[in-house]
Amino acid sequence: MSFRFPVSGPRAAPGGAGGPAPRPPRAFTLIELMIVVGIMGTVMAMSAPVVYKVWRKAPMRQAVSSVVEVFSRARARAILQGTTVEVILYPRDNRLGVAGAAVAARPAAEAEAHAIPNAPPAAGSGLAAQLPEDVIIETLDINMSGIEYNDAEEARIRFYPNGVSDEMRMILFDGRERTGIELEITTGLANVVPNPLREWMRR
Repeated sequence: MSFRFPVSGPRAAPGGAGGPAPRPPRAFTLIELMIVVGIMGTVMAMSAPVVYKVWRKAPMRQAVSSVVEVFSRARARAILQGTTVEVILYPRDNRLGVAGAAVAARPAAEAEAHAIPNAPPAAGSGLAAQLPEDVIIETLDINMSGIEYNDAEEARIRFYPNGVSDEMRMILFDGRERTGIELEITTGLANVVPNPLREWMRR
């Protein structure tokens, strides 16, 4: 009498596919996770001073940009309209605006009825600016008069049809940094002056 034993082949993988069962995906070890966290912490620590400096300079950049834009708009308006245009500054309130621009777009009768004498337009229009709370007008000199306009209730700068303007020097201060803005008398253009105290003493 002979006996036959069944020959067993390789077991089929789940799902009916042949070959050995696939291994589960390898997970991260605790050491690898700690290394990644350490690298991320180092990168954040290195970038924090840069982010802080950019954040600190944002109000000053906004103030300088707003003042330069108001002066540029006033100069362009004087040239295009062929008339003298004034920019009124209110140093105590840290704001400025083009005189009469608030009612420039209204019909003549309506503008006269609603006009507020020397009222500056709304901030954000490009014809007026309200400086950030952290930035003050530390120095304001017009036509080298020697008058400290930074303590005055208001000061006026004139732009003329031929492109010239009053001479002006202004220093903005945010508690840490000073930035100067000057108007070139022969062109009426606004220039930004870093380190204005040192730069103007050289002239």
